[in-house]
Amino acid sequence: MSSKRSVIHFIDNLETIVCEALLATFVLLLFVQVVARQFFGYSIAWSEELSTYMFVWFAYLGAVVAAKMSAHNRVTFHLKFMPKVMAKTLMACADLLWIAFNMYFVYLSYDFIFNRMNLFWKSQTLGVPMKYIYLILPLAFTLMSVRILFNLYLTVVKGEELIDPEAAEIESLKKEAAKAKL
Repeated sequence: MSSKRSVIHFIDNLETIVCEALLATFVLLLFVQVVARQFFGYSIAWSEELSTYMFVWFAYLGAVVAAKMSAHNRVTFHLKFMPKVMAKTLMACADLLWIAFNMYFVYLSYDFIFNRMNLFWKSQTLGVPMKYIYLILPLAFTLMSVRILFNLYLTVVKGEELIDPEAAEIESLKKEAAKAKL
């Protein structure tokens, strides 16, 4: 793989990489906290707060990864009874409404963080300004909108059919079960 493709692959999977790192780190922090309390009678004051913030960032970036994979929960049962063009149009309109909501939320969160939030609000034990913790809101909703737009491009312009991983897994299990019956 060329270095240009490697960089593009890395950037394309950055949310996933950061999610994996956050998950591993906050689980490790919580494990160390439990061991320190149970075996040494010592509490690491900052670890719980940091784990909580890491979990929040993990959840929001996980939503971005789900948008990238087109794996968000949707009610799509009714689309099977429509002509394919109508179903695709309805899904595109729903995605555009989703993007509009995201952009409004980006505006509100940005306004809150940079215009309304007190500069002296800091986390209790870490002492980190809370605006850095809250930055995940505009960041995640912007990234989610970019991923949704890219998926719209793939489905509407390129004509690709995006299937969420869970639905693909169910279909492969159905095929395996059908083969096993033969």
